[in-house]
Amino acid sequence: MRLTRRQALGLSAGAIAFAATGLRAVPASASPEDAQKRIMDFTGGKTPESGKITLNAPEIAENGNTVPVSFEVESAMGGDDLVDSVMIVAEANPSPAVATFHFTELSGAAAATTRMRLAKTQNVIAVAKMKDGSVYMDKKEVKVTIGGCGG
Repeated sequence: MRLTRRQALGLSAGAIAFAATGLRAVPASASPEDAQKRIMDFTGGKTPESGKITLNAPEIAENGNTVPVSFEVESAMGGDDLVDSVMIVAEANPSPAVATFHFTELSGAAAATTRMRLAKTQNVIAVAKMKDGSVYMDKKEVKVTIGGCGG
């Protein structure tokens, strides 16, 4: 393909305009405050307690594109001891709320496994909301290595 002088000048002018505006391709990421706000929205303003929920995540993830996470909530899954929903949050992801799981008495157990993408080392948080209004949380730090060489 041949590039005409007019096309070359147009491309050059576009590149100069782009560089002059200072636009940079920087990936967006949330802050821990954004994640905390999402948790407070999910819990209705209640501060989560520790206990009842267990989050499983690797200490070191060699591939941040597919980080396995799972959780399990100690619950009889009936009456007031019913898990209503569980939200998984990644503090530094562009959208901190990664997934929300909803449960009923027919679920049998409040447990799930999924994979998520993490761009850098950060805290992963699981928050369980019970039918009686109580809220529980577990947190793990996941270190994301670059090419398996440390991070």
